[in-house]
Amino acid sequence: MSSLYLEHFRLGEAPFGITPNGKFFFEGQARGAILDALHHAVLDEDGIVVVVGEVGSGKTMLCRMLAERLPRDQVDLVYLANPSFGPREILQSLIADWGLQPPAEGQPLVLTIQEALLQRHAQGRRAVVLIDEAHAAGETPEVFWTDVGPSAAQASWDRYR
Repeated sequence: MSSLYLEHFRLGEAPFGITPNGKFFFEGQARGAILDALHHAVLDEDGIVVVVGEVGSGKTMLCRMLAERLPRDQVDLVYLANPSFGPREILQSLIADWGLQPPAEGQPLVLTIQEALLQRHAQGRRAVVLIDEAHAAGETPEVFWTDVGPSAAQASWDRYR
């Protein structure tokens, strides 16, 4: 970007880069309200929230703004910017990013995550996973659920009842 452009618009830096810059977040056209709703959904334990929109509508900016605004003393956040991998790699990322001990060979990854989620919940903490560009993961949620297995999640849950 030329210095003439920056001077003309009295900008200290280029407003459009390869990745969204939160300093240039525009709250108009309901984006501020959507960000507030997402923030409350996370802190009020509303479960899974999906944000959909046209290309260029600001979904990535909303993810980044939400990540910046979440209180780190209450939230353990994993931000997957471009998950071009499958369900197993997503689970491995969660285990690594949350600093969990990987399970023994042959043990379901989801059990390790389920146990960690239950412990965090008991401590009053929120576990948040932001998956930007989730459509690039290449797997539908149904395939993911089949892969990780409802019986594995149930087995872990049964240990805490």
